[in-house]
Amino acid sequence: LLLRWRRRRALWRKVAEAQERQELSLVRMEAAARRFREQHPSVNVVSVLSLPLPELSRKLRDGSLPLDHVFYAYVGKALQIATETNCITEFLQESESQLRKAKLMEKQGLLYGVPVSIKDSIDCQGHDSTLGFIKNLNKPAAEDSVVVQVLKRQGAIPFVKTNVPQSLISYDCKNLIFGQTRNPLLYTRTPGGSSGGEGALVGGGGSILGIGTDVGGSLRFPAAFCGICAIKPTGKRLSKRGVMAGVVGQKAVAAAVGPLAKDVESLALCLRALLSEDMFSLDSTVPPLPFNEEVYSSTKPLRIGYYETDFFTMPSPAMRRAVRETKQLLEEAGHTLVPFELTNVDYVMFNYCVRGMFADGGSSFVRKFKGEMEKGGMGLFFWVAKAPHWLKTLLSWISKPFVPRFSSIIRSMKENTVDEVWSLHHEMEDFCHQFIAQWKKLNLDVMLCPMLGPALGIGYPAKLSVAVSYTMLYNALDFPAGVVPVTLVTDEDEEQLKGYKGYYQDWWDRTLAKAFRGSVGMPVAVQCVALPWQEELCLRFMKEVETL
Repeated sequence: LLLRWRRRRALWRKVAEAQERQELSLVRMEAAARRFREQHPSVNVVSVLSLPLPELSRKLRDGSLPLDHVFYAYVGKALQIATETNCITEFLQESESQLRKAKLMEKQGLLYGVPVSIKDSIDCQGHDSTLGFIKNLNKPAAEDSVVVQVLKRQGAIPFVKTNVPQSLISYDCKNLIFGQTRNPLLYTRTPGGSSGGEGALVGGGGSILGIGTDVGGSLRFPAAFCGICAIKPTGKRLSKRGVMAGVVGQKAVAAAVGPLAKDVESLALCLRALLSEDMFSLDSTVPPLPFNEEVYSSTKPLRIGYYETDFFTMPSPAMRRAVRETKQLLEEAGHTLVPFELTNVDYVMFNYCVRGMFADGGSSFVRKFKGEMEKGGMGLFFWVAKAPHWLKTLLSWISKPFVPRFSSIIRSMKENTVDEVWSLHHEMEDFCHQFIAQWKKLNLDVMLCPMLGPALGIGYPAKLSVAVSYTMLYNALDFPAGVVPVTLVTDEDEEQLKGYKGYYQDWWDRTLAKAFRGSVGMPVAVQCVALPWQEELCLRFMKEVETL
């Protein structure tokens, strides 16, 4: 007991030190912003912050807008949003010296002088990538991740790191070290996760461009919940070297690095900059596919598949309306819309996603929490992961008639042999080819899909892990998928929500109905999907949706 008490005290000391560093970061940001305001009282910060990224970067490159005006405008705004939402974990102090060096740069990249925020799990030299774990504190990265190196070579200035949920395997944004991040649009709501700090900061206007990661919707949830845009590329389109993963080594569900921004044009500019010779030379496992301008700027009418539900997670009335209204606008604009029938999403979720990610029965994931003081609201998951095989089988059999989804989760959490893992990967490849065959049979270019929304109340994502079906499907398939906000929740949506039952009418469905309530005025997005390696077509479709 004494040893445990001493260990816990040491852990609390580490947490307290990290929180002090976080507080000191905000003090430094405040001092830097104030110093700049005093030296340049005539700078119109509001007009700088109102510029969209393409225009801002153009003005920075042609010299009509000084670099420090932009940098300190965003430092000041980021500080305000961090104070309101608790989204920033660290100010990258070296960004100020990088700003001074940028002024002397002869070669100006596409993101010259643009301040960029970086998710906690993406390595920045000299800074921790904690994933919300105490054990990862005071372990600064030896070098920048490839994506950060490329951003710097393109002239961008990474200036803050942002908060994540413990382990990243969550679409809320809370950990014991830095606490809960709030949604900038409504503080009682989650900003989404795991790139939740990015969603809150970009959504609140404190960053013009953010870089996050996605293994089940971790870019798309924050974008949808905070009313901004994001794209999850094909898993290997951007380098993941120096990017920490929630479940290391699993290959079943593809993770990806991607950008978040206020508009689609900003995402396109970011991908243009990242898909450069720098990326391909720093990481030779990334295919050398530069950004395809012709595809992105094409105006030919599209043939678009669509569905309103996946028959696993019942869409909220606002989600259904978002797809219907977007479909109608696309048809009026001359595009062809074709119904697409989704089947067996329950099988995909349990057999491919849960079983694929936790093929060892969850034991390696559970080990990550060893020595931590909190389990991030995953008590039930830990209990299932640690239960012996015979007990899992028995519980799955007993619960199947009453709570079939709970039964399926228990069944999916068994420890697999190597042979079974290989068979699973083979089965997932077959599923992907069947999905593409169905897509090509309908001669589709892209797909319009629902996106979970509006933002759930803080704490609800931990109770509603099953609601990731709309996003995680495209990690299992490894298709590029982006989100665009298209509407706001209305009083009528709220009224219709009273009749929300769900497809299973279980505890999860009842909880989701509660989580959706009281959201009038909150944004709702749609998901835009393309085939693997077709990020430019995905962005072109997103741009079309955004414009309409």
